[in-house]
Amino acid sequence: MKKALLAATAVASAVAASLVAAPLASASAPGWDRHDRSAIPFTEATVTAGADGSFTLRWKARGTDRVEIRANGKVVAKGGSQGRAVVTGLPAADRQWFDFKPGRGQGLRLADRLIKLDGTANFRDAGGYRTSTGQWVRMGEVYRSDALNKLTENDLAKLQRLRVRTVFDLRMEDERTKDADKVPAGAAYVVADVFAGSGSFQTMPRTPDEAVKAMVDAERAMVSGAGGKKAYTQVLEGIERDRGRSVLFHCTAGKDRTGWAGATLLTALGVPRETVEADYLASNDYRKAANDAILSHLPAQQAAVYKPLLDVRPEYLNAGYDEVKAKYGSFDRYLQDGLGIDARELKALKRDLLVG
Repeated sequence: MKKALLAATAVASAVAASLVAAPLASASAPGWDRHDRSAIPFTEATVTAGADGSFTLRWKARGTDRVEIRANGKVVAKGGSQGRAVVTGLPAADRQWFDFKPGRGQGLRLADRLIKLDGTANFRDAGGYRTSTGQWVRMGEVYRSDALNKLTENDLAKLQRLRVRTVFDLRMEDERTKDADKVPAGAAYVVADVFAGSGSFQTMPRTPDEAVKAMVDAERAMVSGAGGKKAYTQVLEGIERDRGRSVLFHCTAGKDRTGWAGATLLTALGVPRETVEADYLASNDYRKAANDAILSHLPAQQAAVYKPLLDVRPEYLNAGYDEVKAKYGSFDRYLQDGLGIDARELKALKRDLLVG
């Protein structure tokens, strides 16, 4: 009980003191339209890893009647323009990749989004989503996560093999001091404190409504606060400049400060809003076991207050977008005026991270 309560306090206070159906390893987007110029015929493609070592593959492709999927150089599934296959018996790997090859057009290389580590619950790929123009965000280039202080030696070795070269820590100073990051050998560690200099919200919410308001206010502060603008500029510019990726950004739970970083990146790349929201809300599923364990050890009244702090909700993310509109008028102006990402940098970011 005491241990769980301390864990709950640590999670909630990290949010409070700063006022601060998971999507598969894929993307789906609105149907093909006249603006769709991509050479990639896939409108949907997913990889889902099962607990038994199996992988479920699903796909939809336009303009082709044949799809072949390879893993480790061997054909593991095939079908028509739309299909589903379960693949078993593959050798153990840090991450199992699948090459989706259509009969016509450009293929995709995808994996399950979640990176399974002993020391994290919410470490996942930021890519694998389809944009509104039919391009896809590359996987294996940018990762997002919860805190890294519990990484094991095996975890660190795995991240090194996954080419994690730069780690952006979005947490506050007290979080960084209490639970210092462990980073893979050779990786650069960069502090990008979203709430640097913010002394707001020094008391815990007393009611669920107060907790929800705290989270909404936090999301707004991520957009318009000086710390947030500087931190997210660091992250986006770091991703754009780092040709030796992979890049990782994280906070404590990997859901709020990290969630806005992910939403900003995907929106900048042209991923539809509904897809961005699904990625954001995925933290509820990836963190479900950890959150349930915390809430189960709390009195009902206290758990009701903590739950909004542990959740991600559409209204939180929407508050960020609303703040963008209120302060900047459009997301492009937010990127340019708020984060200093000009047209040249945005074009370079898209060139590096999009395929199709």
